[in-house]
Amino acid sequence: MSCIFVQLRCKPGTAYQVADKLYEKEIISQLFSTSGEWDLLAQIYPPANTDVGKWVNENILDVEGIERSLTTLTFKAF
Repeated sequence: MSCIFVQLRCKPGTAYQVADKLYEKEIISQLFSTSGEWDLLAQIYPPANTDVGKWVNENILDVEGIERSLTTLTFKAF
């Protein structure tokens, strides 16, 4: 599976707690704090042959403090 990028909007004041919880799961390749509409940007390599939507819901969006997400799938690099 190629990597996916998940942008996360957190409840006010919870971005650091959300980031800590995501790192504890040991499923995030890289995690960035961002400016603008989204608070965090996660680069993730989900397991091969997985339903990405279901995997994100079960492994990312179960973290308390996340209000909204936007998942971007990637394809072959040029």
